[in-house]
Amino acid sequence: MITLKLNRLTLSQFKTILGVFGLILISTLILFWSPLTTRLFGPDVEVVAQNLTNPWEVAFLPDRDLLVTERSGTLRRIGKNGQVFTVEGVEHIGEGGLLGMALHPRFSENNLLYLYLTTKSGEGLTNRVDRYYYANDQLTDKKTIISDIPGAVIHDGGRIAFGPDGFLYITTGDAGNAAAAQEKNSLAGKILRLKDDGNVPADNPFGSAIYSWGHRNPQGLAWDSSGQLWATEHGSSGHDELNLIKSGANYGWPEIQGDGERAGMERPAAHSGSDTWAPSGLAYLGGSLFFGGLRGESVFQTKITGTRLSTPVAYYRGEFGRIRAVAVGPDGYFYVTTSNSGSAPRALDDKIIKIKISTFGN
Repeated sequence: MITLKLNRLTLSQFKTILGVFGLILISTLILFWSPLTTRLFGPDVEVVAQNLTNPWEVAFLPDRDLLVTERSGTLRRIGKNGQVFTVEGVEHIGEGGLLGMALHPRFSENNLLYLYLTTKSGEGLTNRVDRYYYANDQLTDKKTIISDIPGAVIHDGGRIAFGPDGFLYITTGDAGNAAAAQEKNSLAGKILRLKDDGNVPADNPFGSAIYSWGHRNPQGLAWDSSGQLWATEHGSSGHDELNLIKSGANYGWPEIQGDGERAGMERPAAHSGSDTWAPSGLAYLGGSLFFGGLRGESVFQTKITGTRLSTPVAYYRGEFGRIRAVAVGPDGYFYVTTSNSGSAPRALDDKIIKIKISTFGN
């Protein structure tokens, strides 16, 4: 009977039936397609965590679990324990909140964890770095390493990292007060350098925590294989920068930016011109620097030749949205975090994404 009925159908009727069955099949596949798939962007990319809120920094524990800070004030462990901590004193407003994180270089021995956060101070805001003892699924023994870093709803800096010299480096923004970047009695608009207990190293250039000055809003830190320190920095209306950081050097904000020149002030190793990268997290691997772009919505790569940088190349432009943290994991993969929650979130945002290094150029 079915065969006889089909034989009587016109070609156009047959196509109509096929179309209906096709729609039913597609709808069924969509209904049963798991939104938790880790292959959302192709074979070189995996999503290792999702439904986060503005993840700002990642760090890798000795067992390869991930720690991630969320700007709202939450510290999460991604892995077997899945712990969630609410960090004391965080004031999440504007660009402020729970930002940078660093593990002590001897974390496997001393379990010391460092966090950069925005907090209330009277009617205003300040930033500080706190140190915790993290063991047995608990955060304890809080000690403030440095406080009274000017804070605001914009330009809070916030990246912290231990250098190859064993000292802790801290980026601070100008907190909306550009002139403060040129004032050595202010911690705003600086890169700071401290011992792991908060004391000032004897060889700091000004006898204070300040290591370099004249910054607008530095967001990323990384050391190359020769020990040179590099930093990303947000410019104004474009002119985002990659800087080679030297002890005691003045990087010019707000007096110069981009190709501007002034005696006693450093020019950037690379800058975006009139384009905007809004560069954030920074990582080094195999002769190149890799940084995330917030406005640029890309992972950028630039190759190092001595003290010079090649023109940055953008990868995954627009595919993930805004990119905040960039890190190289112990498994040899890149890990990046998206920062879309406060702007134009996509399905299951925000995410931590794992990318094969072979994706990028040599």
